[in-house]
Amino acid sequence: MQGQLSEIDIRSILQLIELGQRTGELYVETYSAVTGLPGDGAARIEQSWLMFFLNGQIVYGGSTTGNLQRLRDYLHRYELDDALDSTVVSAIASFNSPEYGYLWTLLERHVLTPDQGRAILQGMVQETLFDLLSLHQGSFVFKLSSALSPQLVTLEIGPLVTDITKQIQAWKQFHPHIQSPEQRPVIADIVGLQDALSPAAFERLRDRIDGQTTLRQLCRHLGRDLVTVTKAIYPHIQRGLVQVLRSPTPLEQAFPTVESSPWQTKVPRVVCIDDGLTVRQTVEQILDQHGYEVTSIANPLRALSLLFQLRPDLILCDIAMPELEGYELCAMVRQSTAFRQTPIVMLTGKDGFIDRVKARMAGADDYLTKPFGANELLMLVEKYVGSGNPERPNPEMLLAEAIEDDLELGMAMPPAES
Repeated sequence: MQGQLSEIDIRSILQLIELGQRTGELYVETYSAVTGLPGDGAARIEQSWLMFFLNGQIVYGGSTTGNLQRLRDYLHRYELDDALDSTVVSAIASFNSPEYGYLWTLLERHVLTPDQGRAILQGMVQETLFDLLSLHQGSFVFKLSSALSPQLVTLEIGPLVTDITKQIQAWKQFHPHIQSPEQRPVIADIVGLQDALSPAAFERLRDRIDGQTTLRQLCRHLGRDLVTVTKAIYPHIQRGLVQVLRSPTPLEQAFPTVESSPWQTKVPRVVCIDDGLTVRQTVEQILDQHGYEVTSIANPLRALSLLFQLRPDLILCDIAMPELEGYELCAMVRQSTAFRQTPIVMLTGKDGFIDRVKARMAGADDYLTKPFGANELLMLVEKYVGSGNPERPNPEMLLAEAIEDDLELGMAMPPAES
């Protein structure tokens, strides 16, 4: 089952899954058309979600970024902010969502209790449903598959959809003062706010409204729904005692301005892992010309050791490789603390929802379909690590040695094209 949200809405899709008592995965993506980006033509910034079902009930749902910040926010509620820093994810279904895998690891190690885990999962599902039921445009695919395992909780679709729909309707009353759960409240008149609240209430609010924490993060910290938290702050926003700052748009996050770019003083380092000689040469030529330090590696097993020496800012990884598939390599890399936040982009000769789902579940941030042009590659690389520096100094010796090692591997065993 797949199609466009303009033809069938999320609520109807969920009803079909519930009525059919289906087990599988629902993948949803939406785009924002933007222009004026580097390269020729317009670009589309993708946002996507993945939801798992068991016999018509929801097991887990979240975005497909692979980012663990949401889980960190939920752990903050239990004063476990640093729990993930010393956690190596267990072998629970290595292609599951990284967030889900880390949550189960915390449960296995008794860092979280089952009740805490269920509360976190329910919050994640409600948050994901809020986003999905608010969509009007996008694409979806539902794939029948084996159940996400193990399961800690299963949630009935009907009551959840009814509750979240009411929340969305209530949320609209905060417009136009508040338009997004990602906006960040900040105190604008501290004296006026202090006069308006009891001392205890003022202390609680002052500690939480810092201009850095989003409304959605506040909900995670407090264990409350979005409408309840926003309703408590809204009167102070109306009076001008509290302001809401907008968070950067996906476009601004992808292409920071020159003034705010963190990449201007550092040459971004990119590693391309691909058994295809043509692909490696193409990536090297394009990125080298535009000021990036780039290393291409043919052997995925060799890549595992080199990655820890090179510490790249971005990893490009082919999917179909001998000895070690790209999905497996991505999942293994993601288990290391050193690469939890490193962007990983899968290179694939296929273009389809299922491949994207697999890439996201393995922990990848994005994918690029082969064959690709220079502009496609450059826009994607700039999205994650910023612009290169054509005037950069010569690459470090380690980078040169890695290239030589890889060339020796290539001469000893000519790679097959993919």
